[in-house]
Order: sequence, then structure tokens, then C-alpha cells
Amino acid sequence: MEDVVFLLLCVSSAAAAQLCAPDASNGYKVRLSILTALGDEAYVWNDSEMFLFRAALAFAMRTADGQNYNVSNVLVCDETPRVSFWFVVTSPLNPTLLVERRQVEEAVRKSRNRINSAFMLTDNTLEFLGIPPTLAAPVPPSSPPWLIVFGVVMGAVGAGIVLVLGTSVMQRRRQKKKEQTGIEEGEEESRAEGNGAASDSVYNLSFSDDDRLTQM
Repeated sequence: MEDVVFLLLCVSSAAAAQLCAPDASNGYKVRLSILTALGDEAYVWNDSEMFLFRAALAFAMRTADGQNYNVSNVLVCDETPRVSFWFVVTSPLNPTLLVERRQVEEAVRKSRNRINSAFMLTDNTLEFLGIPPTLAAPVPPSSPPWLIVFGVVMGAVGAGIVLVLGTSVMQRRRQKKKEQTGIEEGEEESRAEGNGAASDSVYNLSFSDDDRLTQM
């Protein structure tokens, strides 16, 4: 019985070696920079961490595809001490078939934040070479664009109305001031003319008195 189990393990390992290889058509290289990201708090990469990675990938595939992926469906090879390796994903229905790159990429993108948080890393320190880093979803504006444009237009119209009204009021004030100034100037001229006429009358009367005295 033990011989049979050992033989099955050898066969599965050989099959995995054939499916997972550097530069495989449906494979991806992963590179982790744990020391760069965490410094003195960096953890050691070991078999348990690798198991967590495979479990995280299986979770991502389940979430995206809806099929029952397990850790055994994530094959890893060409692991290096500087923490880089290749992986492929096999079909849960047929472990000898690889899942297409498109499906793997979609699963990684959808669960990228969950995978990063599992290892306390980011897109820059946990790299899936060949899969672009995820971009933050654009934040929708609090107000619809048409409402913003409407507000700007109405503000401009309101400012124009205020400017026109202000200009009209200023012009009326200036015109009224001019009219008042003209009236005051006319009154002053009338007063000046009246004073001149009175002076002439007094002067003429004085002349008449002088003439009478001279005749006498």
C-alpha cells in the first residue's frame, strides 16, 4: 500500500513538473520584496508562507470562476531563495489541464488587495510579472457632472445680472448727481445776477442824489 501511495506521489510530482516550468505558456512569475517592504519586521519565507500563497490563489480562482479550486490546483516551481517562483493553475475538473492566462489574470486582479494584505505587501513588493498592477477605482463625484455644469452656468448668469444692475445704479447716481450740480450752479448764477442788479440800482440812486445836490 505504501508503495502505491509513493508511486502516486511520484507520478503527481512528475506531472506537476511537466505542467509548471519557467516561461510556461500559462504560467506567471512572482517576485516578493519582503525585506524592502517590512525592514526589521520582515518575516522568513518558508513552506507555510508558500502554502498561504497557494491558498490565496485558490481563493482568488474560486471567487472569479465559481469552481471548487483547491491548493493542489496551484502548482509552484523554480523557487529561489530571493523569493521568486513560477506558478500555474490547473483545472479542478481535470488536473492535467492548465487554466487559461486570461482567467488567471482576471482572478488575480479581482483579489489583488486580498492577496497583498495576506502578506502585508503592495503591488510594488508582491509582483505578478505579466499582470499589470491594479489601479484604484475612480471615485465618483458627489454631484452629477450636469449639475456641476448647471451650477457654473447659473453662477455666471447671476454674476452678469448683478454686474448689469450695479452698472445701471451707478449710472443713475452719476446722472442724478450731475443734475443736482447743474441746478445748484444755475441757482448760484441767478443769485449772482440778482446781486449785480441790486448793486446797479443802488449805484444809480446814489448818482441821482448827487445830481440833485449839485443843482441845489
